[in-house]
Amino acid sequence: MIKDLTFEADDMSASEQDNHVVYQFRNKTFRLNKTKARERLDGKRVINGLKTAELNVLPLKYPEAYRIYKQMKANHWEPDVIDMSKDAHQWNTGALTPKERWIIEMGVGYFSAAEGIVGDSVLHVIEDNLTAAELKHASLRHIAEESIHMDSLLHIIGSLNIDLDEVTAKFNDIPSIQRKNAYITRQMPELKMGVDLTQTLNKQKFAKALFGITQVMEGTQFYALFAMVLSLHRQNKMTGIGQMFQYTLRDESNHIALGRYILTELIEENQDIWTPEFRAELVEFMREGVELEKEFVRDCLPEDQVGLKQSDFINYVDYNADRRLTSLGLPALSNVKTNPFGWLDEVIFLRKEKNFFETRVTEYQTSGSVRNAAEDDLI
Repeated sequence: MIKDLTFEADDMSASEQDNHVVYQFRNKTFRLNKTKARERLDGKRVINGLKTAELNVLPLKYPEAYRIYKQMKANHWEPDVIDMSKDAHQWNTGALTPKERWIIEMGVGYFSAAEGIVGDSVLHVIEDNLTAAELKHASLRHIAEESIHMDSLLHIIGSLNIDLDEVTAKFNDIPSIQRKNAYITRQMPELKMGVDLTQTLNKQKFAKALFGITQVMEGTQFYALFAMVLSLHRQNKMTGIGQMFQYTLRDESNHIALGRYILTELIEENQDIWTPEFRAELVEFMREGVELEKEFVRDCLPEDQVGLKQSDFINYVDYNADRRLTSLGLPALSNVKTNPFGWLDEVIFLRKEKNFFETRVTEYQTSGSVRNAAEDDLI
């Protein structure tokens, strides 16, 4: 195709003209090879694809990842502008029962470092091994949001004047937390060192790590504690923390959607990994994660209290685990078919929320954001 009608292209065949764009300006000619551009697109893969020195999303091969990235960006929030004065008053005046304080303390103790485990794993295990720029781009946003979540916990700790040593001790010394973290990170050191991802076994290790971080940890093991804190929020208790957990939960729904999308594209491009044995391995991995999470739930809520029933949170673990499994075509583990906390869907989608800078009710989402990735399947 000639961009200047005064330029003669008699030296090009018909096929060459179809695959080239030629510009001529005065005495300069520029020939653009569209065939090479198509080869670049064809060379894009989730892993083992064309590697370039630039993080250029064009040509775009994975548009859903880019859409989720834009959704994550539109959902941006900052923890330190959330008013914690009411929380501080309730925390320091005996407005909470010891059991309610324990839930908040466990939430801060666990998430204070769990978010860091996610961020580190996404950076060094997932993003490092992705080769398509738009997938890397979305994963980098995922990492940035983990930093925001860690900021929110520091804001909580500072506002309530919680003992930092005690926060660290909870993460290090409570057996159920220790076991959860050891379980999710046991494969990470090998993958961080770099493995040959052309080998089927190593591709399966990468897929399992991706599944573990986004579908087991973020998608299943985070949710019961979110539900506990937000159940207190519904009772007008610790509403500042509740607001931060609402925004964090919305972020997590996008992380789950992104992880599932990358995993399904990985499987599509690498059919050798999706064996019956590997599918069964993922189901068993989820089963182990579910049992560890139920142990943790029992530690967070040793007995029922007003508005909180231990059995509901145990069922919620099963319910979320099955959603993650069935969304990937894997069999469910339980018979729990009903969400015991249906009101959390409203929380996730944040139909209405307080604006950071005003007290009136509004939707906190930047302009141009159309819908949440979670809405596709009620994450």
